Amino acid sequence: MLVLLILHLVAALAAPLLVRWWGPRACYPLALAPAAAFCWAVARTPAVADGGAVVETYPWIRQLGLDIAFRLTTLSWLMTLLIGGVGALVLVYSARYFSAGSTGMAQFAAVLVAFAGAMLVLVFADDLLLLYVGWELTTIFSYLLIGHSTERRSSRWAAAQALTVTTLGGLAMLVGFIMLGEYAGTYRWSAISEQPLPGGGYLVGAVLLILAGALSKSAVLPFSSWLPVAMAAPTPVSAYLHAAAMVKAGVYLVGLLAPVLATVGPWRPLVQVAGVATMLLGGWAALRQTDLKLLLAYGTVSQLGLLVAVTGSGTPDAALAGTAMLLAHALFKAALFLVVGIIDHSAGTRDLRELSGLRHWSRPLFVVAVLAAASMAGVPPLVGFVAKEAVFGAFTDQPVLLTGLVVGTVLTVAYSARFLWGAFADRPGVAPVPPGSIAASLLVPPAVLAGVGLLAGPAASVLDDLLRPYADLLGGVDAHLALWAGPTPALGLSVLALVGGGLLFAVRGPLAPVLARLRSPVSGNQGYEWVIGRFDRLAIEVTGATQRGSLPQYLGIILVTLVLVPGTAMLSASPWRARIPLWDSPLQPVVVVVITVAAVLSVGARRRLTAMLLVGMTGYGTAMLFVLHGAPDLALTQFLVETATIAVFVLVLRRLPERFSARPLRRTRWARRVIGVAAGLVAAGLALTAVGARRAPDISAAFPDLAVVHGYGRNVVNVTLVDIRAWDTMGELAVLVVAATGVASLIFERSRTGPRPRRPESEQGEGGRGRPVWLRGGPTLYEERRSIVLEVVIRLIFHTVVLFSLFLLFSGHNAPGGGFAGGLVAGLALVVRYLAGGRYELTEAAPIGAGAILGAGLAMSVGSGVVALLVGGSVLESAKVDRVLPLVGDAHLVTSLFFDIGVYLVVIGLVLDILRSLGAEVDRHIEATGTATGGLAVDKGDRA
Repeated sequence: MLVLLILHLVAALAAPLLVRWWGPRACYPLALAPAAAFCWAVARTPAVADGGAVVETYPWIRQLGLDIAFRLTTLSWLMTLLIGGVGALVLVYSARYFSAGSTGMAQFAAVLVAFAGAMLVLVFADDLLLLYVGWELTTIFSYLLIGHSTERRSSRWAAAQALTVTTLGGLAMLVGFIMLGEYAGTYRWSAISEQPLPGGGYLVGAVLLILAGALSKSAVLPFSSWLPVAMAAPTPVSAYLHAAAMVKAGVYLVGLLAPVLATVGPWRPLVQVAGVATMLLGGWAALRQTDLKLLLAYGTVSQLGLLVAVTGSGTPDAALAGTAMLLAHALFKAALFLVVGIIDHSAGTRDLRELSGLRHWSRPLFVVAVLAAASMAGVPPLVGFVAKEAVFGAFTDQPVLLTGLVVGTVLTVAYSARFLWGAFADRPGVAPVPPGSIAASLLVPPAVLAGVGLLAGPAASVLDDLLRPYADLLGGVDAHLALWAGPTPALGLSVLALVGGGLLFAVRGPLAPVLARLRSPVSGNQGYEWVIGRFDRLAIEVTGATQRGSLPQYLGIILVTLVLVPGTAMLSASPWRARIPLWDSPLQPVVVVVITVAAVLSVGARRRLTAMLLVGMTGYGTAMLFVLHGAPDLALTQFLVETATIAVFVLVLRRLPERFSARPLRRTRWARRVIGVAAGLVAAGLALTAVGARRAPDISAAFPDLAVVHGYGRNVVNVTLVDIRAWDTMGELAVLVVAATGVASLIFERSRTGPRPRRPESEQGEGGRGRPVWLRGGPTLYEERRSIVLEVVIRLIFHTVVLFSLFLLFSGHNAPGGGFAGGLVAGLALVVRYLAGGRYELTEAAPIGAGAILGAGLAMSVGSGVVALLVGGSVLESAKVDRVLPLVGDAHLVTSLFFDIGVYLVVIGLVLDILRSLGAEVDRHIEATGTATGGLAVDKGDRA
């Protein structure tokens, strides 16, 4: 099964290239992927014919007990045949349906094959969570297929409506799956189905949520509106998704769960009432349609209601009838959609009011349409008759439900006749539309489907043997699938339905005014538009009330929500630690007082620089707490991060007014203090609650031993970052690269990869060429903004600071330091160089681009993990190399050092990118506009 999925993935990836080479004819080789699934299912027929199962399991997330678990049983075997067989025929049909110049053909072919693969994931899955993955993949791919004609608003609207309805239903279903899985103690459906499930409100809630997803996918009331609108999709999409595959997903899920959940409270009445109501309303709506495709769409809605009502009833006879109807519906409805595509493709219209006499134009097409429509109406000897009679026989003991099914079948017969009459009859007063010729590759797929429907009727006994194992899951099956079962009540009801449908079609003229009047005052599509409109309006109102452009207001709302919601829950939490030590050292309360005073004063500060320095004091105070608590690595990192943050603040403050506005008023400042204190208390309380709620042993308790034995280092913090939890660090590196790119993209007004600023040749010194220059970029600054003392000091310490950063890098494995701390130190060296000499000096200090450094660092870290994999280890696995080097002696090298070098480079690249964005680029903008508001050095080089 996994091989089939990989085959579909490869085919989907190769589709754009194949379409580029061969155009629509690329659909022929692409059809081999679903055809392989069909052949594979045929080969597995003996394995499932006697009630057996084909099982494949692959480990996935061991910690969660989640495996890629596949299981093929009778129901999923039938669905695989439909997905593969109909999918292959639709792709063959598409090769001729689309012209060579069709736009979006590459995407269409790739997405259709990918959709077939996603449907296989759905029906193969034995794990409910894996089933949900396939479920949502089909939702996404169907959105792309329905919206294929992106230039048409109707296509975009239809795709969005289908996506919205089915996604919301899918999310509800996911919650139901989680509830059911936790309730049963496993997400494997094969395991859940073998254990008793005691009833209760919890299980009822899970069942209702799951049914919401199933009914929305299969367009059953109240979720029916999206399917007729989805007819904006190309006809091959309608034939596959809306007849044989996607809409069957909900029916499949109902059929899969019914043997276990049909007896749970609301299941049976809900699926039966919703299914029969959908059948009746969909059939009645189909009688009013003049577009052949819309007629089939509403007929599909009607038939889906029938399928859900039957398969969800949870009785053995209904299960057998439901699977037979599942097969019959896919055969006749897919064939009819393809017939409509041929008519539209050749005649240029689908409007039955403009079509006349098409049976004279193509006898084979007429025969195919008659066979498919007759099967839909339940005319013997087609498979539709066998399935319809089995349905009637399964509900002879439920007269109310049976009455609804018979009335729905009468409507089915009537709109089947209306379809044939509208497409092929000679009608007075309507001029025949001269159609074009029909290619054999267009006619063969619907002919195959209609022919199978014709052959399957007489082979009903074979179908009975193949489908009975699924029905046996619900108990002993009394009924049999048969073309002739004798003069049974079901046969009489079938005759009654055919006669009633024929009469209803015969009186279509006098009935037309009744059809026009008997309709819902609000259609499903109008209801959807009204709901979406109300949500849009609500969103606008909420946005207008909350998005005022005030950052303090946003932060205030977030913090108040934190205090009210998690804070209230925290107060009701029971796992509080019995004893909470207030401090470990007498100096800690002193530092806490300093932090508290600085935080309170920062709220009332009027100057931005003062507020920034006070906030910096809180950061340095936190670093002191780390020192007093015996965490030198954390303290070093906190000191460096706080210093770098202050530098960034200083760069930003140049473009802001020196003082805050007159607001906030005094009472507002006190409100902010109260919110801040409350948020701090809640954050501290949540931390204590989380610690008190711990039940499992602390995973980090083993880190010291792991650091020495497997990481070959004594600095637990650094070894954790580059070895034990290197994947986390890898993700953080990616975040840093994205952050640097984001900052640069917001600031740069021109290409950041262009030439960097160079010191003008004319700027050689203040008193002539012979005067010494401490920093080469210094002369580019205005005299009043230069500090010779600072330039001298920076020149003297810069290289020492860089060497110290390298020392931290190489010593961090066994002592405080590491790539992150070393990179921050090197970055701060660049910061002070820029502050002393301006943007030209920054280029002198770092002539290489920040992007190149970021890329090199990320490549170094990723490469170190890949190399470990190539030499036979696991990704990011560390190794120790001990060598005796001449003139050096014993050399001890751990390969995680290369990962740490990557961290070092990424941090330097981040700082350099920020300096060039918030520093050099802002300097250039200040020079251009003359709007400097701060007191930092501004270059004069470009003024000349």
